[in-house]
Amino acid sequence: MPLIISAARENEVKMTDQYFPFSAVAGQDQFKLALMLAAVNPAIGGVVISGPRGCAKSTLARGLADLLPPHKADAKRKDDQSLLDAEFVTLPLGASEEMLLGTLDLQQVLNEKKIAFSPGLLSKADGGVLYVDEVNLLPDNLVDLLLDVSASGVNRIERDGISHSHRTEFLLIGTMNPDEGELRPQLHDRFGLSVELTNQYTAAQRVEIVRSREQFDRNADSFCQQYEASQAELIAAIQQARNILHSVDCSDALRLEIAERCNAARVDGLRGDIVWYRAAIAHAALEQRQQVEIVDIEAVEELVLAHRRHATPQPPSSPQPPQPPQNDRGNDRDNGFKRPDDSQRKQQMPQEAPQEQHRSSSDWGSMEPQQQRTAAGVILPLPVSMPEQQPATKLLKGKVEELAGKTKGSVSGGQHKGVTDSHKPDWFGTLLSNMGNWPPAQLRFKKRQQGQSVLHLILLDTSASTLASDQFSNAKAAVIEIARPAYLQREQLAVLGFGNNKVENLLPRIRAPKELRGWLDSLPAGGGTPMGEALQQAQSYLEQLQRKSSQLLIRTYILTDGRSNAQLQGIDLPGETVWIDTEVAAVKRGRGKQFAAQLNAEYISLMTHTAQGVKA
Repeated sequence: MPLIISAARENEVKMTDQYFPFSAVAGQDQFKLALMLAAVNPAIGGVVISGPRGCAKSTLARGLADLLPPHKADAKRKDDQSLLDAEFVTLPLGASEEMLLGTLDLQQVLNEKKIAFSPGLLSKADGGVLYVDEVNLLPDNLVDLLLDVSASGVNRIERDGISHSHRTEFLLIGTMNPDEGELRPQLHDRFGLSVELTNQYTAAQRVEIVRSREQFDRNADSFCQQYEASQAELIAAIQQARNILHSVDCSDALRLEIAERCNAARVDGLRGDIVWYRAAIAHAALEQRQQVEIVDIEAVEELVLAHRRHATPQPPSSPQPPQPPQNDRGNDRDNGFKRPDDSQRKQQMPQEAPQEQHRSSSDWGSMEPQQQRTAAGVILPLPVSMPEQQPATKLLKGKVEELAGKTKGSVSGGQHKGVTDSHKPDWFGTLLSNMGNWPPAQLRFKKRQQGQSVLHLILLDTSASTLASDQFSNAKAAVIEIARPAYLQREQLAVLGFGNNKVENLLPRIRAPKELRGWLDSLPAGGGTPMGEALQQAQSYLEQLQRKSSQLLIRTYILTDGRSNAQLQGIDLPGETVWIDTEVAAVKRGRGKQFAAQLNAEYISLMTHTAQGVKA
């Protein structure tokens, strides 16, 4: 395994102006190659690095800035055409769109009474490196903006009365720890290259890592001098490759080779083909060749396909029902296989309610998984409003209200604030309405975004006890009732199943599909009820999503008969929780109401509201 130089904590703040030299990091050849290719041709589209702590992710990212050649300032922003050194700019997790793109310069508006643009981090990163640590926790809208600007090389701002554009050519490097959650596939694909790292070292490698780090910390100047020659070689190689990049040719035969390999890897779309071609061109330029060879294609293959390769054909955008299990009786007849006749036992289990009430939980847990078709429909009186879960926004609201207390008028946009207003001040509108006076007599607020992200997480009990009296069938119908308005509102849906003594991700987080009935029909139920484990996983998953996007609205639905001895102390699900009790019995044996109280959830007895009018 290659040797890796890693700081004790990669994102430590250095007390000197020097970073650990790029060439001093031994090993990690694929990582280095990806960064070098992106430096030669930024049109590749950035690099995302996945790996646990201590893999030298930020060490190499910082070191790359020292290898980039000087650049001229954007003529639109500066008259001085002297060469500028490349900068290393870090985008913090708590960054806003204004901090990233730039916004209205309030100080100049107040002092000089004219609209002016205040540059953001994208302006500072022009010609250098924009580094995003834990990019998987960055809000999706910021990742989208970053990738769009990175691809175009121009930052255009049309907001707050500003119409401005400026050049912003930078190398986008994102790092992530997969233990803290994955990047959405749609966003992952938009990064040109991807590298997966490991932090497993031998004892000898650990000793060498510590020794190198000690030397650098003891005397950074002396340590860097040892690598001046190798750093100069890398800088020259990148500059020479840039000079010949546009003259490198790729034959049609090799273009076809790229296309066939993308097909074999079942790559979605054509972005993989384009990135692969650009990366192969850059690799040939680094090797000082005017013609792409097969070795260039193979050298960058894993970097291009690591996050795009699909082992099996991808399903359509809406979830499709998996094939029924082979032990289904209908399939047995079709395949010519005859099983011992146990139909009488099977018929008695789901249909004879008096016997079901006397079964023990262990009897249910010993059953093989079975299927029930989704019921025709149920009436599900769900809460209408979604709770606000925006700590950062609420904090901002407090500051605004504090400022408003010093103003002469009310905190509104001329009318009383309604549900369509957000808690974000509209500074441009405020300045215009108050004719530039400060402090303002009134504060105006921006309209709330109509497409605010909403996630409906369904925890579906798929244990054997739900087969009694068509409970599982009705629970599936309830899932449809939850998904239908989510689809109409373009909201997100995810389904987590718990049964057969395990927790399964039945439906990953996607935009709510239009049709679910066929897929739900194929879901089986059986085995025990790992309710506690399912709730713990749900809590961890939702907390992770909230760290990534504090404005995400969450509602969790738990569909179960409550037949569990789970202990729910210490479980606190973010957002709003609805407990939907599916048990059918005059005297309920489940603990639905008790569980709902422990989770501070709204309790609904599903069978009280069935379309057929059956009472629980």
